[in-house]
Amino acid sequence: MNISLFDVLGPVMIGPSSSHTAGAAKLARTARIIAERPFHRVRFGLYGSFAKTGLGHGTCKALLAGAMGLSGDDERLRDAENLAKQKGISYEFYEAELEDAHENTAVITFYCDDGSTVEVVGCSVGGGRIKITEIDGLAANIRAESPTLLITQNDRPGVVGAVSGALAESGLNIAIMRVSRETKGDIANCVIETDGEIGADLVEKIRRLPNIRSVRAINI
Repeated sequence: MNISLFDVLGPVMIGPSSSHTAGAAKLARTARIIAERPFHRVRFGLYGSFAKTGLGHGTCKALLAGAMGLSGDDERLRDAENLAKQKGISYEFYEAELEDAHENTAVITFYCDDGSTVEVVGCSVGGGRIKITEIDGLAANIRAESPTLLITQNDRPGVVGAVSGALAESGLNIAIMRVSRETKGDIANCVIETDGEIGADLVEKIRRLPNIRSVRAINI
């Protein structure tokens, strides 16, 4: 078994818990990147340990701070409620009912300024690590440990090949690629982890490809 020093000590963070605080902040921050659009309201459904012990661990503050783009080591995390008030962002926490979910799971729903909503489900798996499991009802598997592309596309032949070609032309190597869909020929999610940072030019290039619905880059 290979165990790094970070597995033992945990991440640099504002305490008290790598799972309930640092992990929660990273989870919400990643969800905010996925949501992409400006928002004025956010709801957090807390499940399992997040719901039962989150208050004492500062989970609610960490989630709210992460949703506003703050990282787990940002000292402003403690003042997340006031920051939200200053930004005009309303928020709500409730206990979520989920099946077969990780104990540290949150359902994060963004109410965007353009009238749309984005729902991201994910969990904090320990040591400050996270996993995004669902985006707007579609299965996902995003850990945000390396630069990641999240592409929503029409499920058509040739789309994955065109995306792979765009990455090759940019000089980026694909480390992991996962494609998920609910129904053949409908909408699919493609998650690609790369060996290098994903630039805005590449994102725009992929966005212009046929049958691409949205492209988001996670460089955290």
